[in-house]
Amino acid sequence: MIRITVRRTGRMTALVAATLLLSGCAATATPAAPPDKTSAAGADYPLTVLNCESTVTVTSAPERIVSIKSSATELLLALGLGDRIVGAAFLDGPLPESLATKGVDLNVISEFLPGQEAVLGLNPDFIYGGWESNFSADGVGERSALETLGVGSYVSPAACKGERMPDPLTFGAVFSEIEEAGKIFDAQPAAEELVRSLQYDLAGLVPATDVASALWYSSGTTTPYVGAGIGSPAMIMKAAGLSNIFADVSDTWTSVGWESIIEANPNVIVLVDASWNTAAAKIAHLESDPATQVLDAVKNQRYIILPFASTEAGLRNVEAAASAIAQLAALNE
Repeated sequence: MIRITVRRTGRMTALVAATLLLSGCAATATPAAPPDKTSAAGADYPLTVLNCESTVTVTSAPERIVSIKSSATELLLALGLGDRIVGAAFLDGPLPESLATKGVDLNVISEFLPGQEAVLGLNPDFIYGGWESNFSADGVGERSALETLGVGSYVSPAACKGERMPDPLTFGAVFSEIEEAGKIFDAQPAAEELVRSLQYDLAGLVPATDVASALWYSSGTTTPYVGAGIGSPAMIMKAAGLSNIFADVSDTWTSVGWESIIEANPNVIVLVDASWNTAAAKIAHLESDPATQVLDAVKNQRYIILPFASTEAGLRNVEAAASAIAQLAALNE
């Protein structure tokens, strides 16, 4: 059914309320209507796509899908494919309001990366992962090994490494993944509708005109992990009209020293909020550490909070940019 050939080419109440902006944001992506599986407009199989360092050939629409990470799960739900998800794992937060009813029966098999036994026990025919590292011997299994078991795989292209890493990531590339997923899973009409909706919302964004320097703070205390110059953090900040203080670092995320952050003294700090690494915890660290207390953004509590699940490449990135714009406007009032 599916063939894969591996090629070797080589981040206080008012603040908590702010995190709710995404669910009520004007740019909320409306889930597309479920595709007609018998439509003549369906995918043209067999379908071959180059995915990271693998060539993936799909001979018919996958019917038993395991999704790893929120970005993959949410896209499948938005495409109306919830009935084909036999297991989901490593969700980075609750489903957005627009998808909650579609995922009501979602079988969440693990809060983090599941092992091969748990995944293969679901008898999947396809695994859609948000990161390349999901496919390892310690994770769901290596892609070549899964192939021998008749299990296809696909990695979010935005997460590819090496020569296939988007440099920089663009909204166009995010939309291309949606369209490609539509072809793989025989959901082309729904994918095209979703992309049109997101393109419309993106075109309607009005970035801040008084550009503020910004730090994208993902995690870490001793050594902070921040948004760099070519990944989804950079893309979202640019769309919001924020100037990334680490725009010159050619990576998606990177580890830096607090000294460089203090020297740059950003006007705004974007905080990624996850259940295992909350924005509140980051704020507590920033406001209690003598070294970071001196930052203007900390002294003036100029924080923008975005849910983790909206910050990795996927259909919620436009919402994230819209929320950042709204929160920045509120800070500037």
